[in-house]
Amino acid sequence: MKKLLLILSATTGIVTAANAADLYNIESTHSFVEFHYNHMGFSNPSGKWMVNGTLDLDQKNLAKSKTNITINIGDIVTGVPKLDEHLKSADFFDATKYPTATFVSQKVSNIKGKKFDLNGLLTLHGVTKPVTLHVTENMIGLNKVYDKQTAGFSATAEIKRSDYGIDLYVPAVSDLIKLDIEIEAQLADNKKK
Repeated sequence: MKKLLLILSATTGIVTAANAADLYNIESTHSFVEFHYNHMGFSNPSGKWMVNGTLDLDQKNLAKSKTNITINIGDIVTGVPKLDEHLKSADFFDATKYPTATFVSQKVSNIKGKKFDLNGLLTLHGVTKPVTLHVTENMIGLNKVYDKQTAGFSATAEIKRSDYGIDLYVPAVSDLIKLDIEIEAQLADNKKK
C-alpha cells in the first residue's frame, strides 16, 4: 500500500509540474501590435491592430511559458480610411485572401530579470518566418478594476515586409518594419490549461 501511495504521490507531482503554467486570455481592448515604416524619407507613419489569443504563463519557470496571438488583418487602423482600404487590398496585406496573421511562440530565451526574448513563428500574407520579440514584463498582479489576476508585457521586433511577399514600393516605402507590441492578459476562469 505504501508503494502505491508513493507512486501516486510522485505521479501527482509530475502532473502538477507539467501543468504549472497558468492560462491567461489576452484582453483585446488593451493589447495591440503597432507597426512603423518610413515613407520616402519624409515621415514615419504607423498603423495598429488590436489582438487576441492566449498566454500560458509559468512564473516559476518562465522558459516554459508560451503564447499564441491572432491578428484580424481587416481591422487595421492608420487614422486614414483610404489608406486602411489600400493596405487591406491585394497591393499589400490582401485581407480577403489572408484574413489573419498569427504569432506562435516556440522558445523563451535570454532571460534577464524582467526582460527576455520570445522566439516564434509569424505567419503573415500566407508566409511563415521566424521572428524574435524582445519582451519586458511590465506587471503581474491583481487588476482591481476587473478583480482579475492580470499580466502585462511590452515587446519590440523588426521584420522585412518583402520576406512575406509584401514588397510594393520598396525601397521608397521602407522594407524594414518596426513593431511595438502591448499585451494585457487576464487569468482564465479555469486557470490551468
